[in-house]
Amino acid sequence: MSIGEQKLWLFSENDLLKIYRISTSRNAPSCLKDSLGTPTGLHFIDGKIGAGMDLQTVFRGRKPAGILSQQSPEELKKNLITCRIMRLRGLEDGINRGANVDTYERYIYIHGTNQEDKIGSPNSHGCILLSNADVAELFDIVSDGSVVLISQ
Repeated sequence: MSIGEQKLWLFSENDLLKIYRISTSRNAPSCLKDSLGTPTGLHFIDGKIGAGMDLQTVFRGRKPAGILSQQSPEELKKNLITCRIMRLRGLEDGINRGANVDTYERYIYIHGTNQEDKIGSPNSHGCILLSNADVAELFDIVSDGSVVLISQ
């Protein structure tokens, strides 16, 4: 995926299957803890959450917390974690794994959002956001352990 282009390319072997529009961090790309930047480098999916859940499901602490229509007006103003979660773990020691650069410990996900109108421009706190329909589709295609390359 490309932070600069706000796109995710899905490959199977050498075949391009689909291109998704995404939103990455409003801050500059960064692997540093507390930077709120989208981390770069090689990662893999280490945990998939939300299989079979309603597309409008809201997650807090990786647990279902109702659907969008059940959220308060104050909550709906926030950029919520919705639909599906694919948790990322860095593969590069000292770059995105370990110490103060650990993607997994930063809780960086690929997930849905209630702010789908902003997909295609930076809008997250470090995560990779897709529309709910797209993240549900991607969730069903990729498996735990799939490799993810995030470039600037």
